[in-house]
Amino acid sequence: MCTDLYTLLFCSLSSSALPCVSCRQYGVVPEQRGLVKDEPSVAVRSKQAQQFDWALAKLDSSVRRTGRVTKTLLLRIFHDICRTGYPSGNQALLMLRSCGSLLPEVPLAERIELSQLIWDQLQELGATYDVSHYNALLKTYLQNEFRFSPTDFLAKMEAANVQPNRVTYQRLIAAYCEVGDIEGASTILGFMKSKDLPITEAVFNSLVTGHARAGDMDSAEGIFSVMKGAGIEPGPDTYLSLLSSYAEKGDIAKIKQTLETVENADIHLMDRDLMQVVFSLTKAGHQQYVPEIVERMRHERGYVPDAMNLCLSLITHGHEETAFSVLKSFTGLLAESQTSDSPDLGNFFLRHCVNMDKSAENIVRFCKDLKDSGLHSSPLQFTLQCALEAKKTGMAVELMRRMKEEGLPLRPHYFWPLFTHYQKEKNISGTLQALRAMQELGVASDIDTFSIYILPSFPSVDSARTSLKEAGIDVDANILIAAELRTEASRGNLAGLFSLMSSPALPNIDLSAFRASLISGFRGFKLVVLSFFVENVAYFLYNLIDSMNETEVHSKEEQIREYFGLLKNMNISISLNIFRGIRNILESYQVPELVKNLEGKLSFLEKTLAELKAEGKEASSTLKKVITVLCAEEKLERALELKIQYEADMSPAAYAMLINLCCRHDNAEEALKLKMELARKDSEVALDAQKYVALVRVLSKHGKLEEAIDMLKEMKEKDVQLRDSTISLLTLTMNTAAMKGDANTIRRLQETIFTLGLAKPSSNLCSPLITCYLESGNYAGAFDATVEVHKQYNQMPKIHDLICGLVEKGDAELLQKVMEFLSQERGEMMMLYDLYFAFLQTGRYKEARKIIETPGLRARPTRLQWFAEKCIAAQQVGVSLVYHCLNLSFPRWKETNDWQKAEATWMKMQEENLAPRERTLRLLADILKNNDKEVPFEVPEVKEPTQYALGTLKGMLQADQVPSQLAITRLVQGLGSEGKTQDIQEVEALVKTLGSIKMSSMLFVNNTALAHIKNEDIDSAVELLESFYIQNTDNQKSSISFVFRKVLDANNDAALDKLSAMVERLCNHFASYRAATDLFLIYLDTGRTEEAKFLLQRCAAVNEQKDTMFTYMLRAAQQPGQVNKPSFFLSSCSELSSDVCTCLDKDFRSAKALYERMQAEGVKADELTLKRLALLYKEAGEPVPFEEQKSAGKSRRKLNGQIVNAFILLFF
Repeated sequence: MCTDLYTLLFCSLSSSALPCVSCRQYGVVPEQRGLVKDEPSVAVRSKQAQQFDWALAKLDSSVRRTGRVTKTLLLRIFHDICRTGYPSGNQALLMLRSCGSLLPEVPLAERIELSQLIWDQLQELGATYDVSHYNALLKTYLQNEFRFSPTDFLAKMEAANVQPNRVTYQRLIAAYCEVGDIEGASTILGFMKSKDLPITEAVFNSLVTGHARAGDMDSAEGIFSVMKGAGIEPGPDTYLSLLSSYAEKGDIAKIKQTLETVENADIHLMDRDLMQVVFSLTKAGHQQYVPEIVERMRHERGYVPDAMNLCLSLITHGHEETAFSVLKSFTGLLAESQTSDSPDLGNFFLRHCVNMDKSAENIVRFCKDLKDSGLHSSPLQFTLQCALEAKKTGMAVELMRRMKEEGLPLRPHYFWPLFTHYQKEKNISGTLQALRAMQELGVASDIDTFSIYILPSFPSVDSARTSLKEAGIDVDANILIAAELRTEASRGNLAGLFSLMSSPALPNIDLSAFRASLISGFRGFKLVVLSFFVENVAYFLYNLIDSMNETEVHSKEEQIREYFGLLKNMNISISLNIFRGIRNILESYQVPELVKNLEGKLSFLEKTLAELKAEGKEASSTLKKVITVLCAEEKLERALELKIQYEADMSPAAYAMLINLCCRHDNAEEALKLKMELARKDSEVALDAQKYVALVRVLSKHGKLEEAIDMLKEMKEKDVQLRDSTISLLTLTMNTAAMKGDANTIRRLQETIFTLGLAKPSSNLCSPLITCYLESGNYAGAFDATVEVHKQYNQMPKIHDLICGLVEKGDAELLQKVMEFLSQERGEMMMLYDLYFAFLQTGRYKEARKIIETPGLRARPTRLQWFAEKCIAAQQVGVSLVYHCLNLSFPRWKETNDWQKAEATWMKMQEENLAPRERTLRLLADILKNNDKEVPFEVPEVKEPTQYALGTLKGMLQADQVPSQLAITRLVQGLGSEGKTQDIQEVEALVKTLGSIKMSSMLFVNNTALAHIKNEDIDSAVELLESFYIQNTDNQKSSISFVFRKVLDANNDAALDKLSAMVERLCNHFASYRAATDLFLIYLDTGRTEEAKFLLQRCAAVNEQKDTMFTYMLRAAQQPGQVNKPSFFLSSCSELSSDVCTCLDKDFRSAKALYERMQAEGVKADELTLKRLALLYKEAGEPVPFEEQKSAGKSRRKLNGQIVNAFILLFF
């Protein structure tokens, strides 16, 4: 390593300007240009905020599930943002950060083009860029290996009046090091030292890469010594930089040696880090060493999506062979999660190979390997589907040729996507080319292909005939004529259609070939024209009515009635099935008169059945039809009667339908009886999976557990396969038992299902057992069941619901056990995530914040940054959690006025390409301004936040979403503080439409009064409150303490005087004491003793409001320091005592003084108080000055228990 670089790392340089640096790079940062648009309105800003949250959620969901973002999703969000016309800075930041490694399926050049498009387009639309945007663009350049000029980049920033920061310089150093330009990196490093910017681990990591790419591996290795000398321990990222450098050189020996060093140093390299080594080896042409690195991977949580993304990146870079070897290394993990009987592992791989135009020969070889390995049931067919969707005609035809060689069937619809593509482009030659390929492959074109996909591409049928003849394509004349019939019918050309059908040359064509088109054409004409199709009229009639909506049926009721009459006059009958279908449609459309015209004798089949029986003929077929009708009509009793009457003619199919009907009617006895009869008649017959599961459900529901288990065993014996839908029915069956609290039934069913191998253990199938305990509130049982399920089946369902339930219940002891179990089984970090999510779910946001500020997470000075880094590194949570954690830290920095940590947190968000919320930017701006620091970004201003909140509420209600009570409360309070009485009334009206939320009426009364006071209309506030209490004299529970406290906090003496006069009037003239009591207690809380005494003299009845006083005492007793309450208050509440106050303080001196004071003022202490006081005397080593009581009364014990429980909940 050069001496100059050592000097730069340890010494401060005095250079004040960045000199011009020669550069071998050629890209240029886009200029910041575009017209300055008018400031967006409040409504537009509200829309921006909503859109940003939506976009963040969509991208976060994709990243959390797959670790990547698709180009389609990104462009969709981008276009949606552009449509508003006023993109915000946050939206631009979000778009830019998604243009790098999150797009592994997109080639590097396309990513750069996309980032440039986003930069330019959003800037033209008015987005303002600050240093965080330039840093995000730099990150995109680095991730996409884009060569650009750092000096030009800095010049463009300067021209835009944007000052670079530490992150900017770090990434510029990385840019120089990517091409091995140590001189350029040293220059930037010197500039950082001149500005006293800290040299972070990221800089050293870049220098390792830079020296290695400059061919100086000794200096690259020497960076580690320099780091230690600077007091920075090399971390996983530093070792990863070195490993990647060795990988680029193909030095496998050094890679192994370094990996051993990492293990001995107790540094944890994740699978994702090793994947980066694999990528570097492959890009450098050293694929032969990849298996040795893959073998070292531990298959940690999140391994599969990371490995999939590695495969996608390798394919994108032209290394599909290596990608396939990586794919085969983790297919075992994919197979474990496979629930379908037909494996389809490797779909993502095959699809991306098609999208990247890999050779058909290689793709076919991959497909053969997957098929031979049993990893994919139909890889060639799937790949063909991908090629057709991507409109790759040549590849699709080649794949179909290979399919034919392997004896796989080719269908006409395989070509439909190609024909659709050519039809849209009006490409007749392409259509003929695809049709010729069909014939070469021996695929016969059918009527659908010609009528839907080929003929519409030509101006007319005649031109189609001519083109096909000129192209030398032979077409079956019958198919072409049938297609022509369908085309004419769909166009409504009934005259032409009739002419064609009347032609003597018309061949014999199946009517079903153009039925749907014919119905469509007939709908525009009078229905009686159908009369010439006598033999098929009923069939057409059903399809016609089925295709009509309710409005059309009502409008053409007379025509339909006329047609029914015509049918009757012509002695044309319709089958029972068609009758039932038409009747059901007409009944659903509420046209009973038409139903009367249609109805016939439903007993026709039963009469036929009786005649067959009397003649001694076979009747099983007719009996099955009758039972089919009765089952459709849900007529169980009649079906059972016929079964008894014609039992000898019952077929297995008839039994199966009856069994299913009994299950639908919840008749377990009859269903079991029928199943036993069927077994006696034919023991080899097996029901389908759905009917077996229905039997299991109804039998287990009615206490016939052993019989239900026998059904499951029979399914195994007769090899009845369960599909996903029937597995869901099994889950519902066990959930039914869970609702009844029948844990034994669930255990037996689960044990049988999993032991027999009918289904693999899954979270859904294991969850009913935990649900059983959760529904009954037995959280201890739920926890024991969770441990049991985890040990037996390695599943942990409903753990989130369990934790939420414990948090809401306040069971701290059991919650601690659950957390210890989670910590042991899933690790401490995952345990903290679970608790964090539970607190968020239950609305305990303060506790959630405490979780991410846990002392155990303070391994680095910036606590929350460390936590966020662990989240990102483990990829066990999505972007939103990290985003939330970092945003939450800014209020803390504002409280401590720590601008350095605030700025460092902002820097961290830029490093992770996270867009801060507008509130975060405002907080950061305040912190910087308070410390006389320059604000390097545009500070967003949000005006009228309550109007935005009100608009959001309306939007939620329109979308049938239910807001929380806390959200509504905060909104109403905000409106009250701004004096918006009409808006409060509007919110109240909106809330009344919600039946699921019950808000206290006092919320609106109190805040409306405060709004009047805010508007200096005190008389209206007094009138509102006074009329409320006068009209509700019987209701003494409605409190206006909130109003009094706000008035006192604002020192509004004018309002207080009028409100005091009001409470006196209510108390003395209307016998309404609650308002006066509220004011009295507020005086006590705020230390206004004299005002409280005066009020008590003016309103003596306040002293008699024991219920309110008792509640106040309970609440106050939970707060230390209450022993100094005024004596007149103690005497007025003598029966409540003050033992809780002193005991909570555990302050013997204060307790002793209070006892002496009570003795002097004649306040009698109760038994429990004396007992606790005696304990304090003994602990202090002083004699007890009164006779001790043996036990306290039950009522006081109960009260104490309530207070202690309340305190535990508060502490928890």
